[in-house]
Amino acid sequence: MTTQLMQQADRLMVNTYNRFPILLERGAGCRLWDSQGKEYIDFVSGIAVCNLGHAHPAVVEALGRQARELFHVSNLYYTRPQIELAQLLISNSFADRVFFCNSGAEANEAAIKLARKYFQDQGQSERYTIISMERSFHGRTMATLSATGQDKIKAGFDPVLAGFRFVPFNDLPALAAAVDHHTCAVILEPVQGEGGVRCPDAGYLAKVRELCDAAGALLIYDEIQTGMGRTGKLFAYQHEGVVPDIMTLAKALANGLPIGAMLAREKVAAAFGPGSHASTFGGTPLVTAAARATLMTLLEEELPRQAAETGDYFKAQLLTLKAHHGCVVDVRGRGLLLGMRLSCPGAPLVQGCLEAGFLINCIQERILRFIPPLIISREAIDALIACLDGLLGMQTQG
Repeated sequence: MTTQLMQQADRLMVNTYNRFPILLERGAGCRLWDSQGKEYIDFVSGIAVCNLGHAHPAVVEALGRQARELFHVSNLYYTRPQIELAQLLISNSFADRVFFCNSGAEANEAAIKLARKYFQDQGQSERYTIISMERSFHGRTMATLSATGQDKIKAGFDPVLAGFRFVPFNDLPALAAAVDHHTCAVILEPVQGEGGVRCPDAGYLAKVRELCDAAGALLIYDEIQTGMGRTGKLFAYQHEGVVPDIMTLAKALANGLPIGAMLAREKVAAAFGPGSHASTFGGTPLVTAAARATLMTLLEEELPRQAAETGDYFKAQLLTLKAHHGCVVDVRGRGLLLGMRLSCPGAPLVQGCLEAGFLINCIQERILRFIPPLIISREAIDALIACLDGLLGMQTQG
């Protein structure tokens, strides 16, 4: 029956994913079970989404309570869960205003539109260019793939939208040379996730902020993957205290339900008025109730701090693999957003881990990315390290 269902999916769905041949049916904490009853320890967490793990009681309870009361009424009316979530986000960040949507791509769309409209409203119509980073990833809509610094994401979709320039990540001279009188904003991820788990040098973000201020340009942080405790702070910008003008969130915001958010300073947010931007499903009572429960749990249980401590332990164990296996080139990342760069293809290791009961992720063909729930235990990490140690040993012998 399982094979038939997967074959049916392949017949019915547009072929935009290379799926692994397992049918997942149940999850609890950091574990998942497939249709055959096989158990997996999850080091992917829905691609940095289920930061609280699967079926977290606080989220389940919030969803059940809200589902019995109100699913959706549109943003023509006020709803309590949305207001409460907005207050929580603002109280724990730099921002004064929030716009809710359905995904990270939509949040970045809103940020792009807001940055351009901010200058249009000031009569500076020549300021429309947004500078993005090479290897960045901001989404797959036409605007956000145009803002993404990876050619493979844009392949087949020419012409992409005009008004975007690209400079190497972590290269201040290149950024300074690119900023001109057309620049309205700089957009970057505080840690590049899809681009290879690449962290900036200390002080880089502060210098980017200085460049933006000197040019009168806005600074946008895409925290869709780095936000919600993933890097060891609630938001990655808090490590250095370098605040943006606009920040985007999604992924882990509701621990698995589709929601995005764009946060902004008051002065910038004022460029959006009634009718300038909207989202039918943005911030429904159901998803905002789940997001509120998620954020409250992260704060009350101090899970960002736990992610920092567990991430340090995990990184140290990955470095032991580097010391013992020549095909491990580098270990990098922050908190529980970690990458291990290889000199060999990563796909066989992902497959070997899958067979052994571990879900891991490979990006850029040779970088293993580890993005488990923030509640992952050291025992689970040790089990994965032992598995990888064996697989790397076989890779070397082969």
